[in-house]
Amino acid sequence: MRAKDLVATAISNTFRSKLRTTLTVLAIFVGAFTLTLTNAVGAGVTQYVDAQVGALGSPDVFIVTQASDATTAGDGPVKYDSNSSASVSSQQGPPGTTTKALTDSDLTTIGEIPGITSVDPIRAVQPDYIEYAGSQYEFSINATSAVTTANLTAGAQLDGSASEAQLVLPDTFVTPLGFASADDAVGASVSIGITDILGAKHTVNATVVGVSLESLLAAGAGANDALIAELADAQSGGIDTAVTSYGVAVAHFDPALSADAVTALKAELATQNYTASTIEDQLGAVQTVINGIVGVLNAFAVIALIAAAFGIINTLLMSVQERTREIGLMKAMGMSGGKVYTLFSLEAIVIGFLGSAIGAGVAIGLGSALSAVLSQGLLSGLPGLNILLFEPASVAFVILLVMLIAFLSGTLPAQRAAKQNPIESLRYE
Repeated sequence: MRAKDLVATAISNTFRSKLRTTLTVLAIFVGAFTLTLTNAVGAGVTQYVDAQVGALGSPDVFIVTQASDATTAGDGPVKYDSNSSASVSSQQGPPGTTTKALTDSDLTTIGEIPGITSVDPIRAVQPDYIEYAGSQYEFSINATSAVTTANLTAGAQLDGSASEAQLVLPDTFVTPLGFASADDAVGASVSIGITDILGAKHTVNATVVGVSLESLLAAGAGANDALIAELADAQSGGIDTAVTSYGVAVAHFDPALSADAVTALKAELATQNYTASTIEDQLGAVQTVINGIVGVLNAFAVIALIAAAFGIINTLLMSVQERTREIGLMKAMGMSGGKVYTLFSLEAIVIGFLGSAIGAGVAIGLGSALSAVLSQGLLSGLPGLNILLFEPASVAFVILLVMLIAFLSGTLPAQRAAKQNPIESLRYE
């Protein structure tokens, strides 16, 4: 019997007992349906987290600050040291915590640490509004946008080396400013109003190079170095005061460094009294929790598939028993034990394919509709979140996994059929 004849016969034999096969396929359907949905949830949430991570910064940078000095009311006030930098924040960390500013000498020290390739201070600017075609709206800029990756809906990322002022506009500003669409906003010139330290008003022009979804982790528009420099100069009111202290700096390191090397680099910065954190430090725990939840859901799906595997074994064992005389006849006519084994294995694979394909197909159909409804309703406050993301590779993996489980489940019945004695089988009543 040729290979295609074996396949055709296996498909035909699968539907001999329609009710039994249907019940077995339904059991497999439940597992495949669940596994497809849980994988889609994992893929959707992971994609969203990755987009949010991009809003925090590049993977090859440290966000560096001075190590905090924790004081309490019982300790009394901290004695002033004229050689130390001024405190720039008292709102991060526990109550009573103060964070000193970074000075130019701090930037030099950080840059001289082996493994750090460059250090750039973050200059904070506080614009008043953004204006286009006569419409003005309150506006803010993400101070670390020079090292972030925006979750774009149109246009391109900021060009840090560009000499022209560039802006990545949050998508919530597109319609209010009078743009027909996000694509229409790209390339437009907008005005940003800012008040200097003397109270005078200034405007700075910038070109919109991209439109991004709002990020939960980094608020404000994106601005390249050229735009931030112009805004900072306008904010200073033309007074020639050199900036000598900064709240935060961005330290770049070689992206090829191993995880152990990055940890050692953070430890070296800590010995110099600096606090350094990476994206993984800020969101690593979140991703771990997400992976754990998806793993538990997948475990329930696998349990359902294991239960379905026993259904396949039962179905095929009953089939072997009912077709004992037929197996004896096939062997008497010269069919080898190997081909008998292949025939029953193919039947198991066909059952597995039917259950997994139907389960995955229904999961994609219902999941896509549910995801669309949720994105417009319950999850509308999380722009860019596609709670169920069906990736072709993931769906194919589920189908192949179920077919493998079905094949393994059919091994015992197939071996029993292959070992049947043709003479005894022909005598079977």
